[in-house]
Amino acid sequence: MTQLQNMHVQIVKDPAAGGVAGFKVFQQALAAGAKVFGLATGSTPISIYDQLTASDLDFSQLTSINLDEYVGLGSDHPQSYRYFMQHHLFNAKPFAHSYVPDGLNTDADTETKRYESIIAANPIDLQLLGLGRNGHVGFNEPGTAPQSTTHKVALTPSTIAANARFFDNADEVPRYAYSMGIGTILKAKQILIVAYGAEKAAAVAAMLQGPVTADVPASFLQTHPNVTVILDEQAASQLK
Repeated sequence: MTQLQNMHVQIVKDPAAGGVAGFKVFQQALAAGAKVFGLATGSTPISIYDQLTASDLDFSQLTSINLDEYVGLGSDHPQSYRYFMQHHLFNAKPFAHSYVPDGLNTDADTETKRYESIIAANPIDLQLLGLGRNGHVGFNEPGTAPQSTTHKVALTPSTIAANARFFDNADEVPRYAYSMGIGTILKAKQILIVAYGAEKAAAVAAMLQGPVTADVPASFLQTHPNVTVILDEQAASQLK
């Protein structure tokens, strides 16, 4: 493990090894008394969830809070993030309380305030993040203010296009999502961010070694006192 500013960077061979490394971060957080885990969806955290589900770790008295959810999708929709979490983690490792934004609540002001109040009442001990190719975290795209709280986000055309493969036709792809804001994410006591693949290398370099700027939302992690970064060799290939 190397140290870049306040960020503990661990470079592993591949996503499978990243899953083992990420599991150890969860294990250590549990041992230190963590009660609330912030969780993420997407392909990146799956190897960590695989390690967690195969382990004897017990989350049944703890709380999970997810980063985001599509607006318009119910929890039983196969492409909803609640469904993803059930399939990849919760069915095998249930939590006492698992919170995901309510995608069927179309009143954005009410839903985002409700979710922010849940987070305020359950301060996150360890927040898991993936990294977008443009440096986004959650659905916080370039230009998002660092003090942002949970909010409704209009998905970018590239995100909509990338998601189209999961739906029967392009018209079914959600156009909006609810997401924790950058300010909300930065309140977590510890952050674990994971990135794999050469297509993430430029974003990784900008996150770790570039200026802190809204152009690269993940760069705001440089201002957090306790961040662990797990990268495979390809994702780390542009680090100096």
